[in-house]
Amino acid sequence: MKIKLFIVDDHYMVIEGIRSLLQQEPSIEWLGHATNAASCISFLAQQQPDVILMDINLPDKSGIELCREVRSKYPGCNVLGLSTFNQHAVIRDMIDNGASGYLLKNAGKQELMEAIQLAARGKTYMSHEASTSLKDSAHQIPVITRRENEILKLIAAGLTNAAIAEKLFISIPTVNTHRKSLLEKFNAKNTAILIGKAAKMGLINVE
Repeated sequence: MKIKLFIVDDHYMVIEGIRSLLQQEPSIEWLGHATNAASCISFLAQQQPDVILMDINLPDKSGIELCREVRSKYPGCNVLGLSTFNQHAVIRDMIDNGASGYLLKNAGKQELMEAIQLAARGKTYMSHEASTSLKDSAHQIPVITRRENEILKLIAAGLTNAAIAEKLFISIPTVNTHRKSLLEKFNAKNTAILIGKAAKMGLINVE
């Protein structure tokens, strides 16, 4: 039985490159592609592939958010993260949001086929680079957003959530969300550990 494959990527060269690699594969049925999250969701409302190759960076929504949405609505669709990035925080977020694995865009045909076949069977595939990145994650600097970076510095400066909210013109619940995200990304149980780890990584200056 053929594996129904769909790809979501905003770079046409990537789509064409993967399609040309796999078009002669008898076990693959190419269902098509989408260049953004909205097009992907529209397509899935009509038919569902067995495996989706999903770019992490999409123009209208992150692949991480889209993966969570797709897995929630269509649990039969297995998602493989596709990216040029191998930062552990991005990989971990993708897996935590339901992806069946993670591939780098420099993957060859053999690796691509192995990942697709495993994902179609509900198993997990992790590229060597992604796997190494996760193993080395304790030594890597987490990927944080510009807003998280601002909040991290203000936390280190001793500001309360209310003070941070007032300074950045955002709500206190929003600050709480960012603070929680920072704790998770740095694998810190509390604010003191968070500040200590961020200082060691050179992200903040602590007097």
